[in-house]
Amino acid sequence: MQKPPVDVLPLFPELDRLLLELLHSLTPEDWQRPTLAREWTVKDIAGHLLDGNLRTLSMLRDGYFGEAPEDTSYAGIVAYLNRLNADWVRAARRLSPAVLMDWLAQSGAEYTAYLNTLDPWAPAAFAVAWAGETESLNWFHIARDYTEKWHHQQQIRTAVGQPAPLMEPALFRPFIETMMRGLPHAYREVAAPTGTVVRVVIDGNAGGIWELARAAGDWHLQLPDAARPAATLTLLPADAWQLFTKGLSAAEARERAQVAGDEKLALAALRMVAVMG
Repeated sequence: MQKPPVDVLPLFPELDRLLLELLHSLTPEDWQRPTLAREWTVKDIAGHLLDGNLRTLSMLRDGYFGEAPEDTSYAGIVAYLNRLNADWVRAARRLSPAVLMDWLAQSGAEYTAYLNTLDPWAPAAFAVAWAGETESLNWFHIARDYTEKWHHQQQIRTAVGQPAPLMEPALFRPFIETMMRGLPHAYREVAAPTGTVVRVVIDGNAGGIWELARAAGDWHLQLPDAARPAATLTLLPADAWQLFTKGLSAAEARERAQVAGDEKLALAALRMVAVMG
């Protein structure tokens, strides 16, 4: 059975409200704290979130792309996005926290208003490449944008010791549900007999159970119904979001994960990356 789409549109205003509430509470020292996003500080991530709003409004709402990637392969798109991100973050370091917060508030409302104009079943302008798609529907594009806003805010929250609000089931579950849509692509080169089932469990009341089944020639997600999966991987929510957004290595995650059954099959899930760049 095909898994249903993930509806996140009503969550964007709450995500933005929580972000602005958090940013307004930060001290000058907090803004300069290091984060899981490598060289980026808390302030750098806030600038990157502003870029996401403005870039979407410019390119998709207004049809103004400014510059396009020369290489449209997966590697080319990643290099293009990394360059755009680095250029913007470097320039945004000139902006004060007050300016960033004002612009995040204004652009966030416009960004959400634009998303609400999209037909969820129409083709999206950009495919969700980390899920292996070359064409995606708008609902998946919107859900992917939700994961971007969620995990960058959580990087800020982790840096300043306030991670709890985004781990509530209402906000975390849609995030991890969207991330799990990348599992079939992560397993695309994993060989197994037809009918093999791998179960991935995100522990706790905000998590859930996902099953990946091997069909003739590919893997696909199915509603959980296997009595005895060939392999089961169990992760804590805090480890899962960091792993799938490159904040935790596969080796680090393995030390914290629980594995049952075929270890090789289970550990293939640790290779999934549900972000670009």
